[in-house]
Amino acid sequence: MIRNLDTALVRTFVTVAGCRNMTVAADRLALTQGAVSQQIRRLEDVLQVALFDRDRRGLKLTPQGERLLGLSKRFLEINDEILSEMNGAAVRGKVRFGIPHDLVTSCLPRVLPAFADANPNVDVELVCGSSPDLSAAIDRGDVDVALVEERADSARGECLGVERLLWIGARNGTAHRKRPLPLSIVSETCVFRQTVHEALRDEGVDWRMVFENGNIDATMTTVRTDMAVTPSLASFVPPDLRVLPPDAGLPQLPNFSIGLFVRSGDTDRAVDELAAHIRRAFVGEKRDAA
Repeated sequence: MIRNLDTALVRTFVTVAGCRNMTVAADRLALTQGAVSQQIRRLEDVLQVALFDRDRRGLKLTPQGERLLGLSKRFLEINDEILSEMNGAAVRGKVRFGIPHDLVTSCLPRVLPAFADANPNVDVELVCGSSPDLSAAIDRGDVDVALVEERADSARGECLGVERLLWIGARNGTAHRKRPLPLSIVSETCVFRQTVHEALRDEGVDWRMVFENGNIDATMTTVRTDMAVTPSLASFVPPDLRVLPPDAGLPQLPNFSIGLFVRSGDTDRAVDELAAHIRRAFVGEKRDAA
């Protein structure tokens, strides 16, 4: 007998897997925690497997849940792509898209041209800021869709990828050898700031701040001119800068997640379409890399 998966159950599962917390997932989906728990149980009953275990940090995917997560994302991508291809021209409206300063150059070309071609009647308003500021904007409803960088061990968003945070400097530069270490970070609210300061403090490395005034171009210029070093996610290192090697005398930094956030409550199709295009862009990049 042919059975069909309920797309709503699969979407709930992906959201819970990304948040690792029923309460947070319920807020993202504008549902009660009880409704989210019930949907997960229904999906487990359909598949006849357990999808989550609980540990002291919250929910943890079982091996079956890990396998299902990848399949579910592909399932939802195809579902969203079909709707986009068949009805994209009819979508109208405005979407406020939040993106961190350091992801603008690399991420926007992968997402917005294809979205604009498929949805010519949708206006995108771009909001650039630090990840903590964008996360707060999502919670307030000031932006509709946002990419947010988070510590991988405490991420709340729908995970699109996990990246190692690296130290970068000028080619043939010597700034990393100076003490106090000259450090340049985009802004005081940069999500990497506290992590970097804690790592340096734990290793006993003194530092001084060269720049943190909210301008990514100025930040990278201080690095290019060998005035400072800065942290960067592995996939987003500018090609004219270099990743500093493990023997550079700087502490190792943790992994960060790139999370997709969609404002809670009712959303229109324009918001859903942009979120779907972002998912496809990141999945497509992973397949190309493989």
